[in-house]
Amino acid sequence: MELRDIEIFLTLAEELHFGRTAERLHITTSRVSQAIKKQERRIGAPLFDRTSRSVRLTPVGEQLHRRLSAGYLQIMDGIEEVKGTVNGVTGTLTVGTIGPHSLMMKDTFDLFHTRHPGARLQLREVQPPSPLDLLRSGEVDVAHLWLPVREPDLTIGPLTHTSQVLLMVSATHPYAQRDSVSVEDFGDCAVVQGQSIPVYMEEVFNPYRTPSGRLVPRGPSVSTWQEALNVVASGQAVAGVTAEITEFYPWPSLVYLPVRDADPVQWAYVWRSGHESPLVRAFAQAVTDMRQAGTHMSGS
Repeated sequence: MELRDIEIFLTLAEELHFGRTAERLHITTSRVSQAIKKQERRIGAPLFDRTSRSVRLTPVGEQLHRRLSAGYLQIMDGIEEVKGTVNGVTGTLTVGTIGPHSLMMKDTFDLFHTRHPGARLQLREVQPPSPLDLLRSGEVDVAHLWLPVREPDLTIGPLTHTSQVLLMVSATHPYAQRDSVSVEDFGDCAVVQGQSIPVYMEEVFNPYRTPSGRLVPRGPSVSTWQEALNVVASGQAVAGVTAEITEFYPWPSLVYLPVRDADPVQWAYVWRSGHESPLVRAFAQAVTDMRQAGTHMSGS
């Protein structure tokens, strides 16, 4: 079976439409039909059920799709890796970052650009209330996230830095005049709620129970970092945050208090395990080298 025929089959299995498949692959619909018929003759069974209204995989087609998908991805990754070795890494890598971290990573981005002038970095903002969404949707190739990340389909890449946990409160909050707080103090506050965030990631900054076992009340649910800032500034809730944001969000209506007994938080790059590419590996190497040089991010 030729590689192009495999590509046609996999694309049709995804699109379930001959016209869209042809358009996506820049070929004619008759070429799509010919390729599928050729594969069906080779296998001896229909791969798709076709009607005037729909196209869907047969059980045999589903089996073939499962078998071919992983192999095709490995082949294409291998080709891209060799191309990167011969011609240098090229293409666009979309990197997701939270808040001010994109500004703090300039040295790493500059190193990557210097090493790979044929590649382009595109930045997207990751929202803390839904830290994995852009990775899951494929809208970013690599995301800079706090640990732990315990998802079986995600790979944890190089660490970048460790930061202190602070409690962000309104300037009118009863804690605002303190020098610091403890994790136990969270039990007397309502903390902001995330959206699609794993519990184990949310409790790094906003625990569900205090060390003595008291429940930590939940306040308003937020979907973006800006919403979290506004909810806290208005006194509706408090939020655990990373220490770096104090330099970038010095709002007069907000106060940042060290959480003296909170564990330091590690940060790392994360990507989908099945989509590691030469671009991802080249970027990870730049991160590692910058980390070893001690200049990846301030406070690292």
